Amino acid sequence: MLWSLIKIVIFVVLVAALTLGAGYLMESTGGVQITVAGTEYTLGPLQSVLAALALLVIVWVLFKLVSLLIAVLHFLNGDETALSRHFDRNRERKGYEALSEGLMALASGEGRVAMAKASKAERYLHKPELTDLITAQAAEMNGDRTKAEQAYKRLVQRDATRFVGVRGIMKQKLAQGDNDTALKLAERAFALKPKHEEVQDILLKLQAQRSDWAGARKTLSAKLKHGNLPRDVHKRRDAVLALSEAKDILDSGKSIEAREAAIAANKASPDLIPAACMAARGFVAEGRPKNAVRLLKKAWAVQPHPDLAAAFAEIVPNETPSERLRRFQQLTAIQPEHRETRLLLAELNLAAEDFPAARRAVGDLVEKEPDTRVLAIMAAVERGEGAPDAVVRGWLAKALTAPRGPHWVCDNCNNIHSEWTPVCDNCGAFDTLSWKSPPQSDSSMPAGAEMLPLLVGGAGVTPPVTTDPMDAEVMEPDSTRNPSATT
Repeated sequence: MLWSLIKIVIFVVLVAALTLGAGYLMESTGGVQITVAGTEYTLGPLQSVLAALALLVIVWVLFKLVSLLIAVLHFLNGDETALSRHFDRNRERKGYEALSEGLMALASGEGRVAMAKASKAERYLHKPELTDLITAQAAEMNGDRTKAEQAYKRLVQRDATRFVGVRGIMKQKLAQGDNDTALKLAERAFALKPKHEEVQDILLKLQAQRSDWAGARKTLSAKLKHGNLPRDVHKRRDAVLALSEAKDILDSGKSIEAREAAIAANKASPDLIPAACMAARGFVAEGRPKNAVRLLKKAWAVQPHPDLAAAFAEIVPNETPSERLRRFQQLTAIQPEHRETRLLLAELNLAAEDFPAARRAVGDLVEKEPDTRVLAIMAAVERGEGAPDAVVRGWLAKALTAPRGPHWVCDNCNNIHSEWTPVCDNCGAFDTLSWKSPPQSDSSMPAGAEMLPLLVGGAGVTPPVTTDPMDAEVMEPDSTRNPSATT
């Protein structure tokens, strides 16, 4: 807005100055006297200005004629390209002017103008490697995908511009959702420029979505080799890919190879919970329970998790609840104040029917971190201690609208997953799942949920709020039940 106002003011000032100058010339009584061959010519002020302009035009024409004459003389002296060079200079000047105007139009978002200037530049320059790129980007800006693809295909035909053309078509296919074709183009672009970071990322994502774990590991190694990925991040993601590869091997029935791959993945990234669980089960299958215990304790020290507790329970599947409680002490002694440790201890005591100990284990989590699991455990404690059904139903009613508690949540789109996967089911992002509490929505509470405890009988209980009701199984503690089954 300000620049437009400034341009208008400058234009008005120039018009006023020219008008004022013309007025002075018309009113002036002086002039210019020119004597040629004894004849004297007197020019008035306005005639003097016109004569000066005419002289400038004549000088410009003379320079052009002299330039053409020099080119003709060179041609007559045997230089066969002298005339063509003379005219080519003019065409190049016009062509590069059109090219620069096209680039400016492209940067300004004027797609149609950019396409017109690119076409004009091509007529003068005959350099499609420059003009086709502008045409393709301008066509994309205008939504003309067909014309853009045609321009990219012309770029593919030349060695100097092949990568640009392949990358352009690849991004078009991605936008259209044609991931199969995009994957092939990404592989071709990667072969042309293995150091290109954007192509590396796209290829890695597409390979992960197609479960091509071996190919994805090669791409990941290339990112590390060319300095596009920190070594610690590469170590973590390579472990994720190795674990995914191990799962595929397990599905195909090759259990020994799967165990070895899972153990390797766990060594590469001890904090990768699914790898720790799979590797521990592999040790148990090999008759090496001590290795499994050591591995799970190490993983628990990094991040306590229900899946680790479940894998630890599978080491000795037929023990009694009291025996299990004693054996789990080597796990619960690690990070004893962690939320997951306290809930695990509460579940173990529930299975052993030691309800006061289960209540002590839960402690202040009811006030500080209430969620579905905490409230369901409290309902089971109340039932085990013989509380009235109204009190038990009150805890379960609160659990209906309580926070869900930690889940596998995608850091990219916040989608919740029931189990860990290397690729988000919703957005397709790779290695973005974290064990954390999902964000709560203000509209997540069902209508009338606040009144539910009053309807079912929640006298004397004031536990807080969630979204997933707990399985009714928690109401009947079973002495033979897996203590981590509610996790």
